[in-house]
Amino acid sequence: MANEDATPAEDLAQLLARLKDEYGVSESEIARRINVSAATVNNWVRRKRGTGRGPNPEKLRALHREFPKFSENAIFAAAGRKTPGPLTPDAEERLLDLFRGLTAEQQEITEMQIRALNEHNRSALS
Repeated sequence: MANEDATPAEDLAQLLARLKDEYGVSESEIARRINVSAATVNNWVRRKRGTGRGPNPEKLRALHREFPKFSENAIFAAAGRKTPGPLTPDAEERLLDLFRGLTAEQQEITEMQIRALNEHNRSALS
């Protein structure tokens, strides 16, 4: 995690070019394996943002699962994002239990804080 805040050595388009060479796959195959459209992968390769804020974290994790020679940290850094921490089922249940113990107002405030943190993480390296 020490390099989490470092400037990425390559962007997502460059990483995808290396991935295609390393695995001998097409953009369509990448898209199929991570469950996005071929146009979406093509936009990443052409560095087009589209209407969103770049790849969804689950799709970035899917890239790592499908193409494990590329680390999750490298993929997130290339996409201009910090790598989210792991969330085990036990941790998720503990967080939900804590959240359920809050008042409606506290839940709303907590949700706003979490959204703000997520937005910060999405834009921190962009």
